[in-house]
Amino acid sequence: MKRYFATLAASVLAIGTAQAEPVKVDGGLIDGKELAGGVNAWLGVPFAAPPLRDLRWRAPQPVQPWQGVLHADRFAPMCLQGARTRTMNHYFGNEAISEDCLYLNVWAPKDAGGKKLPVVVWIYGGGFSVGSASMANYSGEGLAAQGVVRVNLAYRVGPLGFLAHPDLTAEGKGHSGNYGLMDQVAGLEWIQRNIAAFGGDPGNVTIMGQSAGSMSVSLLQMDPRAKGLFHRVVGESGSAHGEMMAPVPLAKGEEQGAALQRALGASSIEAMRDMGGDRIMAAAAGVPRNAIVIDGEHITGTAQEVFAAHRQNDVPVLVGFNRDERFANLGPAKTVAEYEAVIRAAFPNSAAQVLKAYPVKSDADVSRPLVDVMRDMSVGSQMFNWAKANTAYGTAPAYGYFFTRRHPYTAGITFADHDPATVGAYHTGEVPYFLRTLESLNLFRQTRDWQPVDFQLRDTMSGMILSFARTGKPAANWPAFDPKAPRAMQLGEEVKVIAWPNWQAMPALAGGQSQRPAAPAAGRPRD
Repeated sequence: MKRYFATLAASVLAIGTAQAEPVKVDGGLIDGKELAGGVNAWLGVPFAAPPLRDLRWRAPQPVQPWQGVLHADRFAPMCLQGARTRTMNHYFGNEAISEDCLYLNVWAPKDAGGKKLPVVVWIYGGGFSVGSASMANYSGEGLAAQGVVRVNLAYRVGPLGFLAHPDLTAEGKGHSGNYGLMDQVAGLEWIQRNIAAFGGDPGNVTIMGQSAGSMSVSLLQMDPRAKGLFHRVVGESGSAHGEMMAPVPLAKGEEQGAALQRALGASSIEAMRDMGGDRIMAAAAGVPRNAIVIDGEHITGTAQEVFAAHRQNDVPVLVGFNRDERFANLGPAKTVAEYEAVIRAAFPNSAAQVLKAYPVKSDADVSRPLVDVMRDMSVGSQMFNWAKANTAYGTAPAYGYFFTRRHPYTAGITFADHDPATVGAYHTGEVPYFLRTLESLNLFRQTRDWQPVDFQLRDTMSGMILSFARTGKPAANWPAFDPKAPRAMQLGEEVKVIAWPNWQAMPALAGGQSQRPAAPAAGRPRD
């Protein structure tokens, strides 16, 4: 084994890749690689045992020790999921896929040794069914170069990460499901034990996620097992504080797990462990399944119940959403009459209030308020309710943002899942500004013609994340959430404080009936 590590090290050095100094972590020594721009990276670092064979659908287990020095110089496979196509908007190259996927990536300034730098942890989105800790759009290099330690951690997705089942509940002594959430907790526990070796401060950890990653950090704020593992939260376009993807009772999750077992023709959960993961993924595509269950251990109630009982992790939160994203569909409307009809159908008890809050004067004006209603009844409400709950039931402040910048697309560019002409400030569009990864969207073909305003906005937005991680406040002029007069920071061509969009309409939107969730082309969750 030692000879293998020495030989591999020699071959890596021979092709000109400098290595970062070995670091001791759970399991043994690792070395990484030196990147341009004054950053070291340790990629593919194991934080738990591979969740294979008997460990499928079990809580993550301790990492398996190794001999010699593990070369953490390349990304590990992403967890089992469907692959991307090369014409998708967010195509960042093919990645290996495996159930052996519980690894994390660390980026730190080259001079970080012995320091206590803020730690910023990214948790990816993807509808709890796809996502990768290695995606170029999520690279930690940009923020690390600004003086923080950045970590991306992986978690199991789809039916291999989120499956409740009566047999699993018996094995878990009354609990099952939420295995991907357990992976996230295990990754944060690893950070507490090991991040000081990279120059990070385990007493100053900010968790940050988008979409299902944002939903995840809202769940971690509710999770008693995550208490003390982080100290600030950034949530982008998703939370458990709403009806969409909210935790469901364990019994409902068990019913769905049993339905998957029947679809597979399996006799037991052990028989399902004997099956190939690809077969389980294929069968799950035809079986309805909620990702998150109220398991009584990690998730002990709805967001409202947990916060109202003051059981949340009481930390500052920075949350927000984008102007043109929505996860509700009220149907088509091109005229004032059609608009009023779909509003009355969706809000039978509050249509008058909704129409007053989102008025339309002519047929030409229908598109904007219709999008605003669909946005605010889904992701907008989720983020508003999160900020409101954090303020009402805790002592730590909340800060809100509203992202409005439409990307400058290259002329003639087309995508399989994305229409530049109509998508606007879309779901995930803010990520490369916060994480300083704008050029990731031009890796394989020129899709964006970034303008000076984009680089200025990137510097402003990433600076807000750095400030929040260091001090708990994103900017000096950013007001904390006030439920009596809530304000947010508009992030776009102009950066300024505004009233929280349509905040007074939120009560009227509660309980609105969406025809079906809005989904991207090709059916893949956006991330």
